[in-house]
Amino acid sequence: MTALDLAQLPAWLGSLFWALGRVSGLFLIAPVFSATVISVRIRVGLVVVVSLVLAPLAPITIDPLSGAGMATLAGQVLVGAVVGFVLKLVFEAVSFGGELVAQSMSLGFAEVVNPQAGGSSTVLSQFYLLLVTLLFLVMNGHLQLIALLADSFHSLPPGTPAISANALHAVVAFGSELFAGAVRVALPAMTSLLVVNIGFAAISRAAPSMNLFAVGFPITVSLGFIALWLALRSLPGAFEALQGHAWSLMRNLVGS
Repeated sequence: MTALDLAQLPAWLGSLFWALGRVSGLFLIAPVFSATVISVRIRVGLVVVVSLVLAPLAPITIDPLSGAGMATLAGQVLVGAVVGFVLKLVFEAVSFGGELVAQSMSLGFAEVVNPQAGGSSTVLSQFYLLLVTLLFLVMNGHLQLIALLADSFHSLPPGTPAISANALHAVVAFGSELFAGAVRVALPAMTSLLVVNIGFAAISRAAPSMNLFAVGFPITVSLGFIALWLALRSLPGAFEALQGHAWSLMRNLVGS
């Protein structure tokens, strides 16, 4: 019985290594999972638990302790990282849209520390990011992401080429969604604020002696919050559209 267990040890290690590689790559970059506000112990525990659950799905074709096995493990990390990076672009697009709205409202100076990005960002940017994170969790996006990773072991088993050049080109091309999605998120509020600024321009021509810096700032901020409140109803639709493109690309990357 002991000899049988020892003979099966490389197979069990291989399954665990492949699953651990993909899950680790995903959890390093994917939003929500890679949040630094979550304790490192909790994140490591989640990686281990999810890897143990997905390990039986990983086929054994290569000795994990060989040179080819190490190269295959690196490929699994790349697969998980690329999938997580595509989804991260969607969240960054929404965050960038919040930056555009803040600049239109003259609130670009209102910055706070962003623990997820490791720097500082505007308050509205973090507000938008918090809203879409809650939407992502409510729509079970985290469970769909793990399910996609589980299906990838059948459509893209370890030992096959991880990410092709065409797939990497598709990921780079998807980077344009970062700017297009940001404009889509911020366009309703920015359009309303543009009308306000045009009104101020007309007032400045009619009454050049008026100090618009003293009068315009509180009016812009006040009307900006009203426009922001009205524009929030379009945020779920814009986020869902961005997610739809991202899920299609992620499924194509893993051949699902």
